[in-house]
Amino acid sequence: MKKNLVVLTGAGISAESGIKTFRDADGLWEGHNVNDVATPEGWNNNPKLVLDFYNQRRQQLKEVEPNLGHQILAELEKDFEVQIITQNVDNLHEKAGSSNVLHLHGELLKVRSTVNRNYILDWQDDLNFDDVDDKGNPLRPHIVWFGEEVPALEEAVFLVEKADILIIIGTSLQVYPAAGLMNFAKPSTPIYYIDPKPAQIYELPNDIKIIAATGSEGMKIVQKELKNWK
Repeated sequence: MKKNLVVLTGAGISAESGIKTFRDADGLWEGHNVNDVATPEGWNNNPKLVLDFYNQRRQQLKEVEPNLGHQILAELEKDFEVQIITQNVDNLHEKAGSSNVLHLHGELLKVRSTVNRNYILDWQDDLNFDDVDDKGNPLRPHIVWFGEEVPALEEAVFLVEKADILIIIGTSLQVYPAAGLMNFAKPSTPIYYIDPKPAQIYELPNDIKIIAATGSEGMKIVQKELKNWK
């Protein structure tokens, strides 16, 4: 029986593909203050700015490709039951071929009703003010903004609890509740943490191997080590 390999990914894995993060840029995301484009208050204050911002991100997504880190994770499905839990809103894991991807913070290529959280549509092009749900309510980006509930969190906790091996890639471990997920791993679960500037981790009973590298370089190392775990 294949072992359960659970992978937590953050913005760092997508940065190699050309998608910018904001944690390394003084709170700016593609030149915008995060509070203006990634909070309910920002949406209420200036919905046009928010729509334009995510329309640009959606178009940018069509111009980037998965990198080696994404590809190795997809390849690992041959030997493991791989479940990816990502903080990223891009589709690069899916594009690389990963089958099981849980998006904690929503998805750029989906929109949802401003009234009914469960009314979600696939969306490839620009979202405009006159786009509405089946009841005539405006649509909004399907993004979990700062200050909003994370609906997928309970499922993510369940998956981490079942993990035989846990890999964390490209995250500053600063964004909660996602940053606390590794605390739900069994004490016997080995953890690999890959990041060029890894955060300090304290008081976890697990065996943690920290690899100060990009997602692609780190996953090349981990892929070799995982041959002993099959």
